[in-house]
Amino acid sequence: MRIFLAGATGVIGTRLLPLLIGAGHEIAGLTRSPAKAAAIRATGAHPIVHDVYDAPGLAAAVTDFAPDLVMHQLTDLPDDVADLATSGEANARIRTEGTANLLAAAAAAGAKRFLAQSIAWQPPAGRGAVIAAHEAAVLDAGGVVVRYGQFYGPGTYYESTQPEHPRIHVDSAAARTIDLLDAPTGTVVVVDPA
Repeated sequence: MRIFLAGATGVIGTRLLPLLIGAGHEIAGLTRSPAKAAAIRATGAHPIVHDVYDAPGLAAAVTDFAPDLVMHQLTDLPDDVADLATSGEANARIRTEGTANLLAAAAAAGAKRFLAQSIAWQPPAGRGAVIAAHEAAVLDAGGVVVRYGQFYGPGTYYESTQPEHPRIHVDSAAARTIDLLDAPTGTVVVVDPA
């Protein structure tokens, strides 16, 4: 399967790349950072350096790759968990404008499948409408919404401790995502047992 992975250098994207390549898929990995292209290439994937907010350019990049599936693993979160409360607008923009641009690019490319990450917990006050609209857009396009628990493990906000439920080790989240490539349209919750 040809898969366009948006968010290839994020905390879950870096784990998905080798799993997808190892399973025999041909992957284009999207990053907005030219410095991260080599890391994508090192996995055997095709790096695509582009900004998700440049809709025409994104549509051209996705169309050029001609994927069977577009996977949306983009977030815009701060490096420090202490900054989460003040950085919600950037991540909300990924969930709205970024999602709309990826859906339009997938449609322009004729991709048959779309899979997008979401969250399995109640968002902070005032952010629920953004999550609901993001999920509705994906489902309306016939896609799959993956509601992940809070990630823990290396490279996450919870490297040495576990967050409250719902949670999922980031390596388990990536492995379980591979099983969803052919999932039917709908919402899937990916969390550790409570």
